[in-house]
Amino acid sequence: MSALFNFNSFLTVVLLVICTCTFLKMQFPAVLEQKTGFRGFFWKAARIGERLSPWVAAGCFTMGISILFF
Repeated sequence: MSALFNFNSFLTVVLLVICTCTFLKMQFPAVLEQKTGFRGFFWKAARIGERLSPWVAAGCFTMGISILFF
């Protein structure tokens, strides 16, 4: 089943995109400099990860627990 049709899988993919983009922006800032177009989506995901990092971390932790045990 596609991750778009299963809400749990969709949230997992969104959290992974946010965490990956934030990591890439911290390691290689030149990759996500463009704020418009296709790369702009990933720049926005990195911005969400930077500004809401405690909430994103809590979401990743909760999603990891739910994947392991439920």
